[in-house]
Amino acid sequence: MWIDISVPLGADAPAWPGDTPYSARWTWSLKTGGSVNVSAITLSPHVATHADAPFHVRLDGAKSERLPLAAFLGRCTVVDVRGNGGELQVASLGAAARGNVERVLLKTGHGVAGGTFPDAWPWLALDAVRDLLRRGLRLLGVDAPSIDARESKTLDVHHALFAGGAYNLENLDLRYVAAGSYELFAAPLAVAGIDAAPVRALLRPLS
Repeated sequence: MWIDISVPLGADAPAWPGDTPYSARWTWSLKTGGSVNVSAITLSPHVATHADAPFHVRLDGAKSERLPLAAFLGRCTVVDVRGNGGELQVASLGAAARGNVERVLLKTGHGVAGGTFPDAWPWLALDAVRDLLRRGLRLLGVDAPSIDARESKTLDVHHALFAGGAYNLENLDLRYVAAGSYELFAAPLAVAGIDAAPVRALLRPLS
């Protein structure tokens, strides 16, 4: 059974304060005499569930169409870190801090699912990120709006991941997902030339 862990694109998905929110209009409409319904949407690619491209934080970074599918498909570990605040050390990850791991999804309890943008959320310490990268990390996902702290301007976790050849998922909906091992399918859309791509993310339990 697949579990949808995506925050749907729509007016209920809050944008980062100051960013472009989701909006939609009709180009043609059956109600107004058109032969078809055709819509147009405007939004930041960081609204709802998405993957950042390295270009998001680096002028020389790869753009969204070059996000590698292999990083977003395969075995992953969901880690429940609710109740933790601020910077998370390796010890906060429990079993995920032992052995090799390719994909880690952090359930912080501070996500946008439900329509509210959180005031703050926990994030991984740089030492923890580097330790995971040494053990094979290819993807870090969070239910929060960012893998970095809300107030961060240097985005150190983003930079460390991309420098280590890993990628991220943000704004996941993990409210009803228990900690454990899963198969992840979270392919970014092939949107060319920009800094992030929307994602439909799915999990299937392995245990």
